[in-house]
Amino acid sequence: MAILTLPTANGRLEDFSTSERPMPTPAAEPFCRSALAAVHVVVDPLADGDPWLDAVPDWDATIAYRRYIWGLGLGVAEAMDTAQRGMGLDWTGAQELIRRSIDAARDFPGAVLASGAGTDHLAPGPEVTVDDVIAAYEEQCEFVENAGGSIVLMASRALAKCARGPDDFARVYSHILSGVREPVIIHWLGEMFDPELAGYWGHDAYEAAMATCLDVISDNAGKVDGVKVSLLDKDKEIAMRRRLPDGVRMYTGDDFNFAELIAGDDEGYSDALLGIFDAIAPAASSALGALTRGESERFYEILEPTVALSRHIFQAPTRFYKTGVVFMAYLNGHQDHFTLIGGQQSARSLAHLAELFRLADKAGLLRDPDLAAARMKTVLALHGIEA
Repeated sequence: MAILTLPTANGRLEDFSTSERPMPTPAAEPFCRSALAAVHVVVDPLADGDPWLDAVPDWDATIAYRRYIWGLGLGVAEAMDTAQRGMGLDWTGAQELIRRSIDAARDFPGAVLASGAGTDHLAPGPEVTVDDVIAAYEEQCEFVENAGGSIVLMASRALAKCARGPDDFARVYSHILSGVREPVIIHWLGEMFDPELAGYWGHDAYEAAMATCLDVISDNAGKVDGVKVSLLDKDKEIAMRRRLPDGVRMYTGDDFNFAELIAGDDEGYSDALLGIFDAIAPAASSALGALTRGESERFYEILEPTVALSRHIFQAPTRFYKTGVVFMAYLNGHQDHFTLIGGQQSARSLAHLAELFRLADKAGLLRDPDLAAARMKTVLALHGIEA
């Protein structure tokens, strides 16, 4: 048991003792759900450059973390928003990341990997046309496929800006889907994750946007493995899930309600492609193993405290959730420093990080409480608290 002094939301300090709860035991068997973790990039803290502008990954540590995720039975969703894609990691860096991850997956038996293809090398602007967006998507999809990877078709800021309505979205997606070699996962990323994606699918109203997305999927069902919905609204996800064509998966991206969405109901369930699985990977593996064995109560028992942790990490402004994900990796010894691309270790307050520590302890997700406490004390000392 480690004892340290943590700040509270009201600015006071109080003592806290770690519980040393055992970390959930990862499952050994294949899961009854498809489950991928969108994973972060480990930055090189010794690189010489402007940390707000230069994204210099530690490639060895970054790939080692992917092997760790595969070792827990989870798939990896690569070069997506958890990797700070378009939010510090540009297309050039993403290409190298995708190449290295595909190479690593070849050497890891059973590894599942899907990589993000979007248009982030095309800056939104008044001169950008729908044809420009199509060409940008084609370039990135071709890169992923030629490297031997499968595709997560990411949302496009450029398309959100230049589209004149739902017909432009349908045109772009239908064109790209007609040209891919294998079925893809379409990612509908909500504006809470990226404000520049407001009004996606040509509508501000969810029902109309969903209808456009469903029309695209239905018209191209043979080229769509599934759709990942990141709207943080379980009712919207369930409504769409019930209208998907047969054979098309719903991948939950709801980091607030993932447990009940994965468990499902009498009319279906969601598979998972989640950023929070980066931070709670052992619990996710253990819970999915329980669900596979038909132990639904155990599934919820494992995940219930992780939902509280996830809601804290993904609280508004949601786009800063990467700070909490990387902080978890730092606490658990997966990287030796608390540094993010773009200097985003500063995007959350000390009080936020302290509450994250408490919730991680409650969920049994501090694999070495003494190490985690020592690292928390280092962060506290940087903020003037000698705990």
